[in-house]
Amino acid sequence: MGGTEHLTVRREGATLVLTISRPEARNALSIAMLVGLYDGWLEADADDSVRSIVLTGAGGSFCAGMDLKALAGRGMEGERHRDRLKADPDLHWKAMLRHHRPRKPVIAAVEGYCVAGGTEMLQGTDIRVAGESATFGLFEVKRGLFPIGGSTVRLPRQIPRTHALEMLLTGRPYTAREAAGIGLIGHVVPDGTALDKALEIADRVNACGPLAVEAVKASVYEAAELTETDGLAAELVRGWPVFDTDDAKEGARAFTEKRAPVYKRA
Repeated sequence: MGGTEHLTVRREGATLVLTISRPEARNALSIAMLVGLYDGWLEADADDSVRSIVLTGAGGSFCAGMDLKALAGRGMEGERHRDRLKADPDLHWKAMLRHHRPRKPVIAAVEGYCVAGGTEMLQGTDIRVAGESATFGLFEVKRGLFPIGGSTVRLPRQIPRTHALEMLLTGRPYTAREAAGIGLIGHVVPDGTALDKALEIADRVNACGPLAVEAVKASVYEAAELTETDGLAAELVRGWPVFDTDDAKEGARAFTEKRAPVYKRA
């Protein structure tokens, strides 16, 4: 199991939990963090016993965005992983889910700050839970910068355009309740319980047929880039083969026998 000094990896049953761990900097991005994140996504994709991923942060924050000094590789922490970035100049975008989409569902458990690059990475996750004191926002324009992590493309596709543009153009912070109200997150829970809620959702995902779950996720994202007619055609291509799997047969047998299904990804 992987991980770096700024990213820990652990298993909770069939869920891989990735924890951003740089609390002294509100989990601002670093080379070690990005390398750990990307390796975590790859580990989950390669391991069929992993059925979901939870992404969270240590120390009461999710991610406060970019740390220019850390990303410049100053100090031993950055230097240790610099060769990975040289070998794959796209690694940081893959780590932040801009250029990589894990095939397993990714559930975000947010506490505290989830701003700038944190909010951008959040948009690459599938299901989102936040503690009631969490803070969201894209502050780049206030600093004369551009939210180049994908927000000008993704955010208007995930929430109503008027709300996306307000968030992008004002650079103001949003409370968890506001973020839920515009559809950026799905659940607001008491502070300190976001991870528990995310793991609860993950358990529900894990109890479903893994082949079906992965096919449904892939279909949703594929269809988002197509016309309705083309999307429906693509759905049939992805969906019909699922009915011929052992998973589907096991689901039917378990329903008939009134028991929990035991899926084996076949």
